[in-house]
Amino acid sequence: MSDPRINERIRVPEVRLVGPNGEQVGIVRVEDALRLAAEADLDLVEVAPMAKPPVAKLMDFGKFKYEAAQKAREARKNQVNTVIKEIKLRPKIDPHDYGTKKGHVERFLKGGDKVKVTIMFRGREQSRPELGFRLLQRLAEDISELGFVESAPKQDGRNMVMVLGPTKKKAEAKADQRRRREARPGEDQDGRATEGHDEQPADEQSAVDQAAEVPAEQ
Repeated sequence: MSDPRINERIRVPEVRLVGPNGEQVGIVRVEDALRLAAEADLDLVEVAPMAKPPVAKLMDFGKFKYEAAQKAREARKNQVNTVIKEIKLRPKIDPHDYGTKKGHVERFLKGGDKVKVTIMFRGREQSRPELGFRLLQRLAEDISELGFVESAPKQDGRNMVMVLGPTKKKAEAKADQRRRREARPGEDQDGRATEGHDEQPADEQSAVDQAAEVPAEQ
């Protein structure tokens, strides 16, 4: 969205004026609104151009834009995306390898990521799909406290695939990891030791309400 019109760029005869603290001044000529803005060392900002008359607010526009940009940056920083990790198993995997792979699955789920588990069949194993199905069922039961079966096991060519989803959302998992790092600064996020330590108002009143919600300037 483009910036709103401010000060002399507002070319209408009159505006419904909102004060810097959200107070409603009323309908005034735009010349008078600009004079009040200059006297208060503030800007006149058109916040609801489609209202009749348009709604304008007295504010420090530079400060308002800076704070809005800061909030947008913070929101982007906190935004998290769910990643799909993949673990591959053989139908006749030995207990040690199974434990290692299960550990990886648990770590991914704790981090809030989904896990695609693929059973790879070779040769005659393709005639025994029940082996892969039982292995996937076992894995789902073993990690049930951390995740759930989002996509049930299904055959995909020579492979069998199941997708596990985390019980905790990514943002929650990230917050937990931050708390653990703060509590134990000598460990990384997985617990391993580290080496060192826009909608327009439907009517005039709603436009005024919207303008009053714009943060007050100090």
